[in-house]
Amino acid sequence: MADHEKFLQVVKDGYTFKGESFKIGCAMLDGAVAGGADVLIPMKTLNRHGLIAGATGTGKTKTLQMLSEGLSDASIPVLLMDIKGDLSGIAAAGTVNDKITDRCQKLNIEFKPAAYPVDLLTLSNQKGARLRATVSEFGPVLLSKILGLNDTQGGFVAMIFKYCDDNKLPLLDLKDFIKVLQYVSDEGKAEMEKSYGKISTTSTGTILRKVIELQQQGADVFFGEKSFEVDDLMRISDDGRGMISIVRVTDLQDRPKLFSTFMLQLLAELYASCPEEGDMDKPKLVMFIDEAHLIFQEANDALLQQIETIIKLIRSKGIGIYFCTQNPMDVPAPVLAQLGLKVQHALRAFTAADRKVIKQTSENYPETEFYKTEDLITQLGTGEALVTILNEKGIPTPLVHCMIRPPQSRMDILSEMEIDSIVSHSKIAAKYNQVVDSESAYEILTEKLNEAAKKEAGEKEEEATVKKERKSTAKEKGILDNPVVKSMTRTAGNTIVRTLLGVLGLGGRSRSRRSLF
Repeated sequence: MADHEKFLQVVKDGYTFKGESFKIGCAMLDGAVAGGADVLIPMKTLNRHGLIAGATGTGKTKTLQMLSEGLSDASIPVLLMDIKGDLSGIAAAGTVNDKITDRCQKLNIEFKPAAYPVDLLTLSNQKGARLRATVSEFGPVLLSKILGLNDTQGGFVAMIFKYCDDNKLPLLDLKDFIKVLQYVSDEGKAEMEKSYGKISTTSTGTILRKVIELQQQGADVFFGEKSFEVDDLMRISDDGRGMISIVRVTDLQDRPKLFSTFMLQLLAELYASCPEEGDMDKPKLVMFIDEAHLIFQEANDALLQQIETIIKLIRSKGIGIYFCTQNPMDVPAPVLAQLGLKVQHALRAFTAADRKVIKQTSENYPETEFYKTEDLITQLGTGEALVTILNEKGIPTPLVHCMIRPPQSRMDILSEMEIDSIVSHSKIAAKYNQVVDSESAYEILTEKLNEAAKKEAGEKEEEATVKKERKSTAKEKGILDNPVVKSMTRTAGNTIVRTLLGVLGLGGRSRSRRSLF
């Protein structure tokens, strides 16, 4: 009993906050919910990032959904990366069943089915508002990191961007970049080298292959206009709740390069666009990245370093990033060290490697006298998790075994009809789904090359005409200079003259003939 009372006191002291907070469940001891041991999260520290981890089927996606609801109710906009396609149900009200009723009674909460304000976004041709960005917005540094270029190749990309800026050649999509790359490697090489330095054919070939590789993963649908404005991710609905923007990326599971490209650009744009805020009472935006291992799966060292830097700095902009993955070791250690909120669902120990991961994971959590963390991680039930967060002073709270409250929205996907309804009523879908093809580097250079080709063709035609005329004149002159032709001409001329004189009666030979008679 003494231990139970001590446990309750530890939980109350660790999870009681002065500012606005949100109840995510109740602490458990010896497998039972401890009455009155509410586990709250303070809104003030939600910009300190977080991790939701656990094996398949342990309830981590529903935890993500429940957290999104609490944030929306607190007028905090949310951005969800929906890889598996099972988060769209947050736009529809949930239904009560016996399991939910029993859990709510244990947690001493009331279940209120509710639909939340949702916008559906897409990187491809799925239904929803299209997310795009121009090549210029990426800039040479970020684009070089994404393509995995070395310093020499990255310097050449910077040279191309400088050349395009100086010559007013907008880089909107990948075909613009490819066209400029081909132009400065061939027709424009002399012009480029004169103003910007020597060009390596090897570098241009390597960069072109890297861009084509990115295209093969479908990047053409992402690069272009109209660019998505990050302010549209931070909207409040008409009823005062934060908008939940769901990016439907179910078709990117086999294209991790494109997904990591999009995520890095989005994080960089958020960081560049948002002003410094310091410590706010609640964040301006919270982003949940489901199946987060896809970001790091094919990321090179430069890309990982860029992500780590942004994660460290974006907190001061009032933005929180939460990674959701099966294995906490999927997240690189430097990034993992920046995550203040940790919700660890059950892990399974089927192999020696699994046991090693579980041991490492348990060592990442605060020590506790109430649990043996390494054993408990494998014994957690569905919808239960080990939880620790940062309090208002930035100190980790005591580790608790928590029964998580259920989402109030639908724990299933939307139908096609429901999706169509959301998209048709969206305030931003019409804005971003217009097809825009502004004049850019591709069109400008193509026109320039066509004009040059026409001019060259005209010059060649004129030159051919002059040559033809010269040849004709020379041919005629050659005929007249021929001795045989000259002899024939003289003979013909003499014959004509004699004939004319004869007609006039002046021919010498005829007159002599008349004198004989």
